Order: sequence, then C-alpha cells, then structure tokens
Amino acid sequence: MQNGAGITTAQAGLDNVSWNVVGHTYTPKVHSTNAFIWHAVVPAETFVPPHIHPTQDEWIVMLEGELEVEMGGQVHKAKAGDTVRMPMGEAHGIFNRSGKTATCVFGVAPARKLFDLFGALDGVTDPEELVRLSALHEVDFLPPPDQA
Repeated sequence: MQNGAGITTAQAGLDNVSWNVVGHTYTPKVHSTNAFIWHAVVPAETFVPPHIHPTQDEWIVMLEGELEVEMGGQVHKAKAGDTVRMPMGEAHGIFNRSGKTATCVFGVAPARKLFDLFGALDGVTDPEELVRLSALHEVDFLPPPDQA
C-alpha cells in the first residue's frame, strides 16, 4: 500500500484502521515501501515480549508516559520526548511497568510486512498463534526465559 501526500488526522488511522495488538491500540499513520509509522496507546502493565526484526530498523518516539525497553542485556527507561532506537537484528522487548498509560509513535524502515502483520494479529490472544503469525511476517519472538 502506497499512501500519497496528505494529512492523517490525530483521531484517524489510514483508511480509518486501528488494531488491537497484544492489548495495545495501534493506529497506522504512514505506510509506504520505505517506512511504516503508527501511533500506539500502551496501557499500564502490558508489554511486547522480546523479539527481533531481522529486516527492519525500529524506533519509538515517546509522547506521554514511560516505557521500559529491554535490549542488549539492559533495561532502558524512555520518557516523554525520548526516542528509542532499535536496530535491525537486535532483540528487544517493550514493557509498560509505570502504572499509567503511555502513548508514543513507532516506526520501522523499510516497511516490509509489518502493516500486514498487525492486520493479522488484530485481536489475537493466543501466544502460540501470535508467534506463528509473526514469524510469517519477519518478526521472530524469543522463547520465554524458562524455555531458553
């Protein structure tokens, strides 16, 4: 999907789409071959388990609240105004342990298959299905620590 010039309003996603992915609300804002950008509402005590994007760089620009990003064996705290950089091939997990909702803007480059993955994951709650669908779309989840 190529999106031309224009405005994606604050309240809307592309084509009025939004998804529930792992309890987060993702609203796509830009989608082209080169990049995919989405707004995220990340409720307290939710998370994205550690995973790898082998074909994309990813980033987060924090708008409100706080997230913890685990990567490189360290926990990094990101607050409003901060930008988190997650290079392709580097495992990372994203956790909201703050007790409050966080909002942010995520992006990946190139877009690859992530837009389609979010459509496939909308409302999926079974962890095995989430892992299976993600692997088909170039996102590889790491096994839980007790299975590693």
